[in-house]
Amino acid sequence: MTEREQDIFSKVLRAGRRTYFFDVKATKAGDYYLTITESKKFTNDDGSFHFKKHKIYLYKEDFNEFKSILDEATNFIIGEKGEEIISDYNPEQVTTNSDNQEPNNGSEGQFTDLDFDDI
Repeated sequence: MTEREQDIFSKVLRAGRRTYFFDVKATKAGDYYLTITESKKFTNDDGSFHFKKHKIYLYKEDFNEFKSILDEATNFIIGEKGEEIISDYNPEQVTTNSDNQEPNNGSEGQFTDLDFDDI
């Protein structure tokens, strides 16, 4: 692992076929940034499986606006669809860094990097 990719903090949320990884990493200059990775398991016709991954990089200068919009969007959904949608949340699904290992089925490195500048 390069110095740029040094993991500082990690949490995992398993949600059915999807797994979300929240990783704080350090830059060479010692600054921190957040990566959010969605990994989704797909099963092939022959029973084998692979993962598709999508990654978002979030830098500290964007935290306040990102959090504000995320809160607004989630509050909108709860307001429109009711509190029952959050009753499915199970904090036991959130695990720590040691639990976030996925089997490697040759799909390592097959993910899409998405920077906010690309949106």
